[in-house]
Amino acid sequence: MLSEPQAAVMPGCGLILVRPKYPENIGAAARIACNFGLGHLTVVADEPPDQERMLKMATHKAAHLIENLQLVSSTREAAAPYQFIVGTTARQGKYRTVEVRQPREVMAELAPLIADGSRAALMFGPESSGLSNEDLDLCQFALTISTADFSSLNLAQAVAICAYELHLAAGNAMLQSGGSSYANSHELEGMYEHIDQALSRIGFLHDTSRSYWMRNIRQFLSRTKVKKKEASLIRGVCRKFLWHSGGQGWVPPERKKGSTEEQ
Repeated sequence: MLSEPQAAVMPGCGLILVRPKYPENIGAAARIACNFGLGHLTVVADEPPDQERMLKMATHKAAHLIENLQLVSSTREAAAPYQFIVGTTARQGKYRTVEVRQPREVMAELAPLIADGSRAALMFGPESSGLSNEDLDLCQFALTISTADFSSLNLAQAVAICAYELHLAAGNAMLQSGGSSYANSHELEGMYEHIDQALSRIGFLHDTSRSYWMRNIRQFLSRTKVKKKEASLIRGVCRKFLWHSGGQGWVPPERKKGSTEEQ
């Protein structure tokens, strides 16, 4: 039996559940998050899951995670506040360019980053299909849980294994409450949009190969663990390049409808 849940020891860390099918799985995942000190729960869904069914599995110990659950409509929005995201996948193939490792190996690398004040999330996909390639594009780490024969795990089981390994790796590290120097997902996505625009301008990216090359660029830069200043520098270079090569700067999609605010 698990020990009595204590106050969150990793308050800046959380779970992201992408379009889970059953509210009970969300509740069970919340209970596990509470057991292992994860402080936030985000669900990507088009409508709020049934709260009563979630609370039944969460029990009163994890009710606060259900009551404060963040509901968003896209994986990108869910990822935005975090510097590092761990994606879980059981599928591997030639189009999965992300390096997939074992939970213990990934968490050992992630724990020191959390100790330095970075926010991190464990991301899990739908029960039937798992995370898509586009979801994994948002992740700096990817892992798979090895099984003997039958590879399918219940969502709550997968959450328990990953959360336990992270809790174990974090150990008694001194967790900082200050801000991290690493770029969060929102800042990284802005950087990648600038890179996409600049490479498209010189003809390096085309519609038929854009996803392939941008996915490889993402994986390369993820391994460097880009900091806020570095992301800003890259964006500045891209803006200058776009200005000098085409006579006008890059305008992000959300500001093309008339806003003139400086990026």
